[in-house]
Amino acid sequence: MKIAVIGAGFAGLSAAHDLLNAGHAVTIYEASDRPGGLASGFREPGWAWSLEYFYHHWFASDRHVLGLIKELGLESKVHFPRPTTVVYHEGKFYPFDSALAVLAFPGLNWADKIRFGLVGIYLRLTPFWKPLERHTAHDWLRNTLGERAYRALWEPLLIGKFGPHYKEVNMAWFWARIHARTPRLGTYEGGFQAFADDFAAQLQARGAEIRYQMLVRRLSRADDGLQVETTSGTETYDRVLAALPPHILAEMAPELPEDYLAGIRGLKNMGALAIALALKHPLSREGYYWYNIPKQAGFPFLILVEHTNFVPPENFGGAHIVYVGDYLPPEHEYFSLTKEQLLEIYLPALKRINPEFSEDWVEGAWLYRTRYAQPVPLVNHSQNIPTVRTPLRGLYLASMYQVYPWDRGTNFAVEIGRRAARLLLEDAE
Repeated sequence: MKIAVIGAGFAGLSAAHDLLNAGHAVTIYEASDRPGGLASGFREPGWAWSLEYFYHHWFASDRHVLGLIKELGLESKVHFPRPTTVVYHEGKFYPFDSALAVLAFPGLNWADKIRFGLVGIYLRLTPFWKPLERHTAHDWLRNTLGERAYRALWEPLLIGKFGPHYKEVNMAWFWARIHARTPRLGTYEGGFQAFADDFAAQLQARGAEIRYQMLVRRLSRADDGLQVETTSGTETYDRVLAALPPHILAEMAPELPEDYLAGIRGLKNMGALAIALALKHPLSREGYYWYNIPKQAGFPFLILVEHTNFVPPENFGGAHIVYVGDYLPPEHEYFSLTKEQLLEIYLPALKRINPEFSEDWVEGAWLYRTRYAQPVPLVNHSQNIPTVRTPLRGLYLASMYQVYPWDRGTNFAVEIGRRAARLLLEDAE
């Protein structure tokens, strides 16, 4: 078959990998100038590695992406350091990524810690997530952990991640975060963009055509398949696999039935904003990597990630790379502010991390944002997930909205891309 894959993120690339293995002709359309989607990045002069637009890492349990990397023969390029994650309590940051760290955390009494441990063990061991989606994470965690532990640890995460929707998110989503994640975090030699480039090069060597900076305007029925209309013309394919956010597919394929379109348009999501800073000096005196910061503590950002406490600064010409970022409603004013305006808001808060910080430490700053970054899974969300097989014959959808109850990320982008390819191939038999 002649198949079009729309989107060269990891879902689209993974789908193309399996479609090529099955002997089909694959053309990938990508609106940007490089593969990788939201995991892509950039490299400045003098840098040995690329830097992701939005901070990324893998967990040791990410079997879909790590398994794919092994298939591609690239496993020697995966590295798993052990950085430190910290949480905020009464003006200080404390490690919180091991059982010993939890025991030492001063924000909980011993009764809280015992309940916290038992609940954590239950969530890690139980495979039964479906009953949990009938409850909000807010209510379930508050009832099982107790008010103090919930408010100290998990309520700030929910508020930061989902903003006005934090009391609506279902417990199955939270279960997935605890069930599968590990304290060991991995990356790819050269950065995630290097992996995307290596992957795309292998696909092209096997016959895939990748058309960069090619915006797909419309998908429509044709007598002998589906028409893909781009900025440079129209081409007909036997099948089309759209590795895109559902709302983009809705704009692109207006011939989809109204009930399917209504379901897509009813999905809620949060946007993401990240500024990567290149500093002359390390920000963290203790070498911390990931800071979980509660909104109620008065910081103007949710996440602070000192990337060069995970990947050495030598890979970035000796610069110390720090991300400041946030999840925000898509209509938030920060999506219309300039980088300079955002830096005026963010930079003063870094003195709370390191009192010696000065704005003249900043050697470079890069702003990236997207209004569609984090799906908001409401109660009984499994009933609202768009089907991979769309009602438009021959058109398939693979998006991060369909990996539920798992959270979005490159691991489950690989999973949904390969699942969509598998369904496409089954239907063609």
